[in-house]
Amino acid sequence: MKTAVYYRTKRIAINVLIHVFLVIVAITCIFPLVWMVSSSLKTQETIFRDPSLIPTEFHFENYYLAWKEGGFGRYFLNSLLYTVSVVCGIVVISSLAAYAFSRFRFPGKGILFAMFMAAMMIPIPGSFVPLYVLLNKLHLRNTSIGYILCMINVGLSTSIFLLKTFFDKMPKELEDAARIDGCSKLGIWWHVALPLAKPVLAVVIVFNALNVWNEYVLALIIFDSKPLMPLQVALMTFQGEFITRYPLLMAGLTITALPIIIVYILMQKYIVKGVTAGALVG
Repeated sequence: MKTAVYYRTKRIAINVLIHVFLVIVAITCIFPLVWMVSSSLKTQETIFRDPSLIPTEFHFENYYLAWKEGGFGRYFLNSLLYTVSVVCGIVVISSLAAYAFSRFRFPGKGILFAMFMAAMMIPIPGSFVPLYVLLNKLHLRNTSIGYILCMINVGLSTSIFLLKTFFDKMPKELEDAARIDGCSKLGIWWHVALPLAKPVLAVVIVFNALNVWNEYVLALIIFDSKPLMPLQVALMTFQGEFITRYPLLMAGLTITALPIIIVYILMQKYIVKGVTAGALVG
């Protein structure tokens, strides 16, 4: 009896410690967002003088000024176009490639897959020079399509790996049943593989959307025309050589972070399913 009580108490204590640790981690993750929103509602004079998270006065005009002075309208549409185009391209190409690597036999299959996996080990800055040279030769530098193709290439390797891992675990009986019903190979991919892979696709969508939405350096290398730049460039408007307009910068950061937060909230249940189903491990 005492042993049972001891183990029950020990288990409760361990659970309490785990929950306390998770709460601390959650607070450390949420605090920067709360501070960012709070700072966006202050003035340049009070942002450092007033350390409270709830401002004494709410200056919502900072959002209007950030949107107007930073030219956020054009940059926002650019980032939205790039993100949607890149994510759609990655989902289609990586799911087709992953399904082919998982289910088909063809010459060079192992070598091609190994090349994709090897590309995951190359840091993105390491590919800037060859990308610049290649885009120049193809006359795609300083074009939206050139930037979109580069960003699709950046996210392909990881996405193929995640989806192939999932397709490897998919029961072959489902494909056989679809084949008996008259489905072609593309039909099986569309009607069977993709619906089952929703949790993994959610992970692919969120990770790549976050990567494209926050990308800045590659855009500076590819684009010369300012109207083609993504949203992250607009944030530099409020950072001068001698002074930084922090309230407007924080308002701009809040506007920039909001779409990704919304996407994550919408995809959250699928991401949790994908992680718990072991979609991220081989």
